[in-house]
Amino acid sequence: MEKMTTTPQPVCAQESLALLNCVAAVPYDRDRCLALVDALRNCITQKKVKKFSLAEPSSSTGTDAPKSDSKP
Repeated sequence: MEKMTTTPQPVCAQESLALLNCVAAVPYDRDRCLALVDALRNCITQKKVKKFSLAEPSSSTGTDAPKSDSKP
């Protein structure tokens, strides 16, 4: 029998995802997105989040995101 492991959900993940999806939606509903900004801000304040960061990609996946070259 395989052992299934789950990773804990990041803090304020649902609020963050809802806001990102709202911003990406067509048509863009600014009022709805602003309400989601407020919801995310409330979550951040309640959970005392200081900073968000993205996880480093695992070198074993073989699907590294392309890096932009900032040289002119």
